[in-house]
Amino acid sequence: MALDRWIALILLGICLAYGYTAWFMMDAGLAPFMRRAPIWPSSFPKVLSVLAIISCLIILLGFEKGEPKIGEIDYRRLGDYHIGQAMLLLALMVAYALLLRPFGFLGSTMGFLVIGSAILGERRWIIMIAVAAIATFIVWYLVQQVLGIYLRPLPGFLGG
Repeated sequence: MALDRWIALILLGICLAYGYTAWFMMDAGLAPFMRRAPIWPSSFPKVLSVLAIISCLIILLGFEKGEPKIGEIDYRRLGDYHIGQAMLLLALMVAYALLLRPFGFLGSTMGFLVIGSAILGERRWIIMIAVAAIATFIVWYLVQQVLGIYLRPLPGFLGG
């Protein structure tokens, strides 16, 4: 069996356990007034488990397979791909999560976007910095002002 089907089989087991929990165990502790609500806390996990189980079954039964395409990953030649870039991006994501509080949202997000695009090969620094600054500010404004969720915009030593 191919690697993607093994992964789908493992995920199917996890999704079945998650679905069992969502359908049969989560609603037992609901307060009586919540049982009359049209949407329960378990509604999204129920939908998510059903969609995930369907997706896993599609992969297991091979419905997504068509004719082999040129762009498919050959698992026997993983060394030919840009594994170093992928590992650097994963390390950058971890660093972003760790530096979000000390550097503030604006600094850490802008740094993540600029360094991430540099890792992926972008070399037009002016455009890269401008796009990162605009995107970071727009996301911060939407989350902070529109949704009302506080994000520390600046580092703590600058009064953020």
